[in-house]
Amino acid sequence: MIDLIPLHFAHRIAGVAADGYLSGEDWLQELPGLLRDLLAEWELEPTGRSLSGSCSVVVPVRLLGAGRGSVGVAGEAVLKVSWPHPEAATEALALQTWNGHGAVRLVRADPSRFALLLERVDVRDLVQVEIDEACTVIGQLITTLRRPAHPRIPRLDDYASRQADELRAAPPVIPRRYLDQAAALARELVVRPPAEERLLHTDLHFANVLAARRTPWLAIDPKPMAGDPAFEVAPALWNRAGELGTGSQVRWSLRRRLEIICERAGIDEGRARAWTIVREADNALEAAGDPGDPAARDRVSLAVMIIKAMND
Repeated sequence: MIDLIPLHFAHRIAGVAADGYLSGEDWLQELPGLLRDLLAEWELEPTGRSLSGSCSVVVPVRLLGAGRGSVGVAGEAVLKVSWPHPEAATEALALQTWNGHGAVRLVRADPSRFALLLERVDVRDLVQVEIDEACTVIGQLITTLRRPAHPRIPRLDDYASRQADELRAAPPVIPRRYLDQAAALARELVVRPPAEERLLHTDLHFANVLAARRTPWLAIDPKPMAGDPAFEVAPALWNRAGELGTGSQVRWSLRRRLEIICERAGIDEGRARAWTIVREADNALEAAGDPGDPAARDRVSLAVMIIKAMND
C-alpha cells in the first residue's frame, strides 16, 4: 500500500504543520491504512501509479461493485484523499452543487476522511494551450460554474475582513502603500457588494482545468468560497508568469488576460483588478514568511509586479 503514496509527496507533506486537524506527519502515518480501508469499502481496484497535488494523493482506480455504471462502461475513476485542512473541508459540497457542470463529477464522498471518488479525466491541462484561448476557457468556466452556494461554504466577506486587518498590521514585505491599498480595497469590496454572489472555485488556474471525455474542459481541485465572481480572475494572472514578458509587456499581458476572462464571464474589470490587488498582497505576505527561499522572494516580486499592473 505504501507504493500508492509517492515518495516526493510523503517527504513534502511530512513537514506541514497542523491547520485545524492533523499535522502532515501524523496524517501520513494514517494514510496507508486509510487508503486500504477506502479501497476495500468502496470496492475499488488501483489501476496505475498514484499522482499527487500539494495536499492530496490521487489514485487511479476501477470500480468493481455498485456504481460502476456511473463512471462509464470501463468503471474508471480516481480516489482523491487530502491532508485535512480547512480549504479541503467543503470541496465535496462544491462538487455536489456543480454536479458535473463545468467541474469534475463527484461519484462518492466521505468528508470526515477527506476522501472523494471522482470521474476519470485526462492529464492534459490548459498550461500548454495558447494563452488567449486558455483565458477564454477560464472565462467560460466561471460562467458555467455560477451557482448559488451551499450555506456551509465559507464566506468571501469573512476572508476580506480578516485580510484587511492582517494587511494593515503586516510588516512592509512589499511597499507600504500597496499593503494599505489592499487593506482599504478589502473593506471597500465588502461594503460595496457585487450584483450577485455565487459559489466560487477560487483557484481556477490553467493547471486546475483538465481535458475530459464528455466535455472539452473541466475544473478540478476547488477551494470553495461564496461571494463575488470577480474574485475568480486572479489565479489566471499569477500562473504561467514566465509568459508575461518583460518591461512594458508585462502590464499588457496581464491586462489582456484580465480583459478576456472578464468579457467571457461578464465580470466587472474594476472589481477584478481590486480583488487581484488584495489577493496578491495576501500572497506576498505568505511568501515573505520564508525569506531564505529564492522561490519565495521571486513570488513576492511577482506580487508587486501584478499589483503595479492592476494600478497603472
